[in-house]
Amino acid sequence: MNLKELKPSPGSTTRRVRVGRGIGSGLGKTSGRGHKGKGSRTGGNTPPGYEGGQMPLQRRLPKRGFRRLLKNKARREEFAIVNLDRLADFDDGATIDAATLASRGLVPAGSKIKILGEGDLKKKFTVRADAFSKSAREKIANAGGSAEEVAPAGNA
Repeated sequence: MNLKELKPSPGSTTRRVRVGRGIGSGLGKTSGRGHKGKGSRTGGNTPPGYEGGQMPLQRRLPKRGFRRLLKNKARREEFAIVNLDRLADFDDGATIDAATLASRGLVPAGSKIKILGEGDLKKKFTVRADAFSKSAREKIANAGGSAEEVAPAGNA
C-alpha cells in the first residue's frame, strides 16, 4: 500500500450541496427556504424553546427547588480533604501542617484542610489542620500521634 493509493471508503464522502444555482439543481430560486416569512430570511430562525408565540414551557412551569445565592456560597466553609492513607509518605514523628501538605501537592496552598479517617496509620505524627473527622482523631491517637486543630485566623 502506498500513500497515493489511499482514498476514502465508498459512500463516506458526498459532494457539497450548492443551493440557489438554478431550477435544474432542485434547490434553485428559494434555495429550499420556502416563500416569505422569518425562516426564509437571513438570521431568521427561532430560538430553542420558542413555541410560536405561545407562553414557553419553561415560563409556564413554577420555579421550584433551592438555588444557592452567591452571598450564602461565600459564607460556606470549603475544605481541602486529606485522608489518613495519604499521610503514609511522611517520616515517622513528622509535624504535618498546611504548608507541608501544600509543598507535597496534596492540597492547594492557602486552603482550609480537613483530615478524614480513610486508611490506616502506622507511624506517629503531629497533625495540624482546620478540622478532623472523629475516626481520624481516634486513628491518629491510637498510632501515638496528636491531632491539633488550628484556630481560624480571624478568631485568634
